[in-house]
Amino acid sequence: MGTNPTKAMDNIYCRCRKEAAKYNDKLNSREGAAELLGVSVSSLADYELGNTKVVPVDKVVLMADLYNAPELKNYYCTHECPIGEGTVHKLEVAELDRLTIKLLATLRNMTGIKDALIDIAADGIISEREKPKLNEVLEALDAIVRHSQELRLWAEKNLK
Repeated sequence: MGTNPTKAMDNIYCRCRKEAAKYNDKLNSREGAAELLGVSVSSLADYELGNTKVVPVDKVVLMADLYNAPELKNYYCTHECPIGEGTVHKLEVAELDRLTIKLLATLRNMTGIKDALIDIAADGIISEREKPKLNEVLEALDAIVRHSQELRLWAEKNLK
């Protein structure tokens, strides 16, 4: 079997393994990776070719750790996990400067978000008129969380 699987290169599990192979030669082949992961070569091939509908979560965690690819965990949660699919945000793997700017741009509006939340909650009742503003506050808070998680993902990948 060759070391450049063209059919699987669109698959995130394969791409992360091949990226990790730059630092661990054993990951160049499915045989070497399968041995390190404790799975059969055919199982790893099925994960990388998309033949397995849902990759076992414990194997995703092992691949993420072995390949130094924490983005695999986010991919699993956003694409394969029936609970996470609708609740977990897809994170962007980007450079530190880009992540920092995105987070700071979101934080720049914190005073307005805080003031709006105080105004909404002051009387203990959320009126029909306040609901759209509350949704804006929640979206802004979600953005802060998402950008913070992207920064954490960068740190996990780059500070090992």
